Amino acid sequence: MPFKPIQPEKLSHGVVRQIEELVLRGVLRPGDRLPPERELAERLGVSRPSLREALAELQTRGLVETRAGAGVYISEVIGSAFSPALVRLFASHEEAVSDMVAFRRDIEGLAAERAARLGSDSDLAVIDAVFKRMEAAQSRPAANAESEAGLDAEFHLAIVEASHNVVMLHMMRSIYDLLREGVFYNRQVMFRQRTTRASVLEQHRAINEALQARDPDAARAAVAAHLDYVQAALSDQRQADRHEEIAQRRLSRETRR
Repeated sequence: MPFKPIQPEKLSHGVVRQIEELVLRGVLRPGDRLPPERELAERLGVSRPSLREALAELQTRGLVETRAGAGVYISEVIGSAFSPALVRLFASHEEAVSDMVAFRRDIEGLAAERAARLGSDSDLAVIDAVFKRMEAAQSRPAANAESEAGLDAEFHLAIVEASHNVVMLHMMRSIYDLLREGVFYNRQVMFRQRTTRASVLEQHRAINEALQARDPDAARAAVAAHLDYVQAALSDQRQADRHEEIAQRRLSRETRR
């Protein structure tokens, strides 16, 4: 039988596996800087030569990169799933926007349910901290649509991270640009009608409260309710735009008579 004696694992291999796992779980993100060599070696409990060997292997695998005079960083291993041109195309077509919201409803509802069950206390603390930043942004007299859209996307991505499903996590991160642009687009359209920043904030509050209470069903329902609201608001605004366009055409014809 082709069995071989088990060999003790080299320390550098243990370091490689730990960093790989942190990247896979989303704890270490593209662009994150690793601690200085001495500090990292102490935290991992290995010698500096073992750490250097591990980092060299990780660099060969394309997971880390050394920047002269700056340190060691996690490589940009997650690219956007869509080109900038396709992101703009999605944002400008009604059916694509509707499909994006429906996709988010399904995926993020499942993520919220999992986050309520499986998220650590620190995961939920991150979500709560992002929500508090959303509240602070809401309290400012002047709205900053782009900043608020960024916080909105960050809130939803934090929920996906807390779901502890690595496929879901990296898939959603890969479409972050589309999500961010979609959130910005949705807010621009929604706020042209009676929808208010306060009502959208309250929907996020309901999601956060369900998560903090670790209620999976309520968390999933709150995400579904929020994105159903977004879908309905967008549909109402499109209908209003069509009516306005028809009215303008009629007015233009009457003016020419």
